[in-house]
Amino acid sequence: MSQSFGMKTYMRGAALLTVAALIVKVLSAIYRVPFQNLVGDEGFYIYQQVYPFIAVFVVWTTGGVAVAISKLLADNDASSQISQRETRRGFILRVVFWYLVALAVLFFSVLYFGAPTLAKWMGDEELAPLLRTGAFIVWVMPAFAVVKGAFQSRGYMAPIAYAQIIEQVVRVSIILIGTAIIMRTTASLYDAGRIAVLGTVIGEVAGFVLLGYWYVKQFARAPHATIAMPIAPIIKEVTWFSLSVSMSSLLLLSYQFIDSFTIYTLLVDSGLEQLAAKEIKGAFDRGQPLVQLGVIVASSLTLAIVPLIAHQMKIQAEGGRSALPFIQLTYRTALLFGSAAAIGLMTVMPDINVMLFKTNSASGVLAFYMLQIIPLSVVLTFTGILQGMEKLKVPSFILGIGFIVKLSMNYFTIVPFGIAGAALASNIGLAITAILLISYSKKFIPHLANRYFHVQLIRALLAMTVSVYAVRISLLALPIASVRFHAMISAFAAIIVGAVVFITWIGRKRLLSEKEWFLLPFGRRIATYQLWLNQKK
Repeated sequence: MSQSFGMKTYMRGAALLTVAALIVKVLSAIYRVPFQNLVGDEGFYIYQQVYPFIAVFVVWTTGGVAVAISKLLADNDASSQISQRETRRGFILRVVFWYLVALAVLFFSVLYFGAPTLAKWMGDEELAPLLRTGAFIVWVMPAFAVVKGAFQSRGYMAPIAYAQIIEQVVRVSIILIGTAIIMRTTASLYDAGRIAVLGTVIGEVAGFVLLGYWYVKQFARAPHATIAMPIAPIIKEVTWFSLSVSMSSLLLLSYQFIDSFTIYTLLVDSGLEQLAAKEIKGAFDRGQPLVQLGVIVASSLTLAIVPLIAHQMKIQAEGGRSALPFIQLTYRTALLFGSAAAIGLMTVMPDINVMLFKTNSASGVLAFYMLQIIPLSVVLTFTGILQGMEKLKVPSFILGIGFIVKLSMNYFTIVPFGIAGAALASNIGLAITAILLISYSKKFIPHLANRYFHVQLIRALLAMTVSVYAVRISLLALPIASVRFHAMISAFAAIIVGAVVFITWIGRKRLLSEKEWFLLPFGRRIATYQLWLNQKK
């Protein structure tokens, strides 16, 4: 990092990047609701089958690779002589860029020319044109990752944040407007899916153009002087570090990959008609945006905790304050709100399903599917904590175990239990991953939360559940003709009452102190409420 950027500037930029990432995640989850309303469960199935193929390369390159590049460049700036820094930076960037171009050629070839084979493996050969459209996104990624990594290495987070938001806004706009036009003209669900994929490609291009413009304005062109630096170590570090860093982000995508290749084909093999299997898979995919919203707190905490813990670890090494209080707060906050989101969505699922997606299809399975929010919140939190502590290899191995469990269980559970088997496989895979991560973390983190915290959390969840069911039952007799409007009234009333009961319980029992609430976004209001609840004490 250049001398003109201190820790205060860096942390301000990191906070801005966290807010931008949060906005992006919310948009990414919410746009799927109107999209599903436009195309129905079959159309939603079509898009969700192809989406993981596009997203995996984007997440890895613009996420993991960009972080790896920023680390390489920051290490270079810290260890090189001033006269050699820019020359070495330019060399590193060129090596990584051409390495990513080679990977882009490979990924494009697999996706574009192998599209018919991949579509056949998924059991639906009409998906091939969508895969071919999505393949073009890989050509943006090499330059995008390099530019993003260069900005991060110097602490310039604002351009990255704005580019992420613009990219998502463009993407969502094209998907929804394009899909609406298609459904009013040809009404072809596969054409609508192709437009949605194209929107993702154009969104990435828009984000890169904006970031590239700022890059040209901000940085002078790197010198091309010959320099003796080994290439293999650069490629090795970029590859392994980027994969380790992005493993948690790729976790849900990897589960979606498994579902794309297994659910539809296994349902058809079990005797279900093709159209029915597509619609059931589409109904099952309704759970994806809900899970994304459920882990928003854990995701935002993870984004914020990595640089914070890394900073605190350096202070601790110099005899300063330990990082343990921040780690404990992150764990307790993620578990509190992850559990509340999971149980809350389970209890209001029939109303949420009708309100958002028009029908009550697969509500029981989706309610069960929401349980994964609890272990997923724990997994995201611990991977972030361990990443901040520079512990990457073992967590990556543990995430790989969860992937294998999910894949194996899909084959054993879907035929006898249908999509409920896929939900069971996801829940168990994530639960095993969470347990293994907690066990591994105990080597470095002696204490996370006491028994009182966990007991009171369970009681708070029970009180919330009872209150939610009471509200929903009391509103059953409302004289509202529209089923969807009735579901909306019931869902919002139940959510508000459940949230108040939950916050009141944990505030009364002080599961987080007022000082800890002040460290969290919007925590001041809850801290004030908690002080009022306990004023007699």
